[in-house]
This record gives sequence, structure tokens and C-alpha cells, in this order.
Amino acid sequence: MRAKIQKIVLHGHGSYLGMEKGCFIVKDKDGNVQRFPMFEGEIGEIIVSSGNFISTSVLASCGFWSIPIVVMTKNLKPIAVLRSLDDDEHIKTRLAQYEAMKNGKGVQIAKQIVYSKIESQNPKLKLQ
Repeated sequence: MRAKIQKIVLHGHGSYLGMEKGCFIVKDKDGNVQRFPMFEGEIGEIIVSSGNFISTSVLASCGFWSIPIVVMTKNLKPIAVLRSLDDDEHIKTRLAQYEAMKNGKGVQIAKQIVYSKIESQNPKLKLQ
């Protein structure tokens, strides 16, 4: 499976993100059109700032294909993230973190990081 590396960004004012024949389409206020094939699986994120438009079919497709949509203000301050109801990756991460804390593995990892950092700096400190 290919990595989801491409982002669709609607910044500025007056752009529209819709769907047409299996592609996301971006139309700007000047009438220019860009196509992004949805089924190639390369779209990793959609960023929409205030003043732009997005169709509900795009929202539904992003939910189905687990593509997060970030909603931002005109000043590019993120205010919301829309994710699929099935997207539970963050939950799995938090559960693993709590489990590592509970069974002591997290403390062991932290101690090893600190120990390695001290060991790598020790020769440098001896030279000074």
C-alpha cells in the first residue's frame, strides 16, 4: 500500500472542493480546476480555511476512506478536525501509553533514554 502523502489545501477565499467521477476536484474563484484521484489512496489530509466551500459528498467520502479534514480560520489557526467514526488510532495509542505506564515499561524506556543521553555526553564533558 502506498503512503498517503498528498494534501489538498484550500486557502484564501472562494475555492470549492467537490467530487466528480471518482476524483476530488478543486475549483478556484478564477475557474481553474485541479483533479485529485481518490482511489489511488495518496490523499492523506484535506485542509480547508474559512471562506472556502466543501461538498457533503466530499465529507462522506473522507469519512469512508479515513481522510481527516482540518478546518482552519483565515489566519490558519486550526479550529476543528473531522475524522471518520471508525478512526480509533488515537485511542489505541493512548491505551498503549497507559498500559506502558501501568506495567512499568514506560519508566524503563524513559530511564534508558536518560542513561543513553548521559553516556553519550560523558566523553564530551571529560574533554572540557
